[in-house]
Amino acid sequence: MDASQITELLNAELTDCQVAVDGGDGKYLVSVVGDVFEGLNAVKRQQAIYKILNEHITSGAIHAVTMNLMTVNESQAS
Repeated sequence: MDASQITELLNAELTDCQVAVDGGDGKYLVSVVGDVFEGLNAVKRQQAIYKILNEHITSGAIHAVTMNLMTVNESQAS
């Protein structure tokens, strides 16, 4: 599994979000900006991403995921 495949998976589930995935060899940085995270704390945001990627984490195709998850307003403020 490579970064572009992970990007496709996330884009399919997280419509209306900006998705960027970097990395390789099972270790990835996932950055997502979207209002889907509005009102969710950091743990709930991560759980939403893990739900999408869990099958690939369980299979060993993805070993480590670092996440940067923000709402649109949060991304504009930074």
